[in-house]
Amino acid sequence: MRTRRPVTLTAASVVALAGAGAVGLRTLISRQAAIARRRIGKPLGEQALDADRVWRRKKHPGEPVELLVLGDSIAAGLGAGHRRDTLGARLAKGMAREAGRPVRLRTAAVVGSETSALAGQVAALPEGYRPDAAVIVVGGNDVTHRIPASRSAEQLEQVVRELRGRGIPVVVGTCPDLGTLRAIPQPLRALAARSSRQLASAQAAAVHRAGGRVVALARAVGPVFAERPDEMFSVDRFHPSALGYRRTADALLPALLAALEPVRRPGARAGDVPDRASEQNS
Repeated sequence: MRTRRPVTLTAASVVALAGAGAVGLRTLISRQAAIARRRIGKPLGEQALDADRVWRRKKHPGEPVELLVLGDSIAAGLGAGHRRDTLGARLAKGMAREAGRPVRLRTAAVVGSETSALAGQVAALPEGYRPDAAVIVVGGNDVTHRIPASRSAEQLEQVVRELRGRGIPVVVGTCPDLGTLRAIPQPLRALAARSSRQLASAQAAAVHRAGGRVVALARAVGPVFAERPDEMFSVDRFHPSALGYRRTADALLPALLAALEPVRRPGARAGDVPDRASEQNS
């Protein structure tokens, strides 16, 4: 009995220390989250600029291509100083240039949205509205609100599957790398980076299963945001600047054009030719 007692006491001590360490880490993370919220604040407000219109009508004749943008504040374009610099407008102008047709943009994305809000964004669309393509960018708020990646991915898959079931090509920009946000102190930033990578991976798998196309934004634009934060981020150091949105749109545009290939000829619509999901960018 005497030989076992020191072992029992040591094990109890380890458990106690581990518990104290976990409590200490949670306290540190909570304090750093509060610091990050104060640093970022809301200098941009909570309403993105309205960029919904027909883009490049004067330069290109013909029936407009219909583009739908769903998701969170990045999809909505918060941080852009002019409507032409929002993500949706950048995509619309790029599509018009390449397709030789005007593009009508409809932005259903809402600032602050988590993935769970996507279904409501789709449900709120006007009856009979059918876009030629849809772009979804979402995930950052899921990470900051600590939503399980599996749940977010499942919700995304359901929405992509619904849109694909209607014959609408879908391009998803997966969760950006939150490790590029210098306003978030360490070690919280490292945890956010890991969580955003996990979510992006789960999103990619879910979108592939549902038949959509994937653009890994963390890989496509994350490095330039990390190297040039003063240029890529807006004044809140959280949302992209005009240049940041341009880079993001440039990353999404090739997949969007590939999805739109069936409608790039005059008079055609997306449902005329099946979307080839095997050509997704991951």
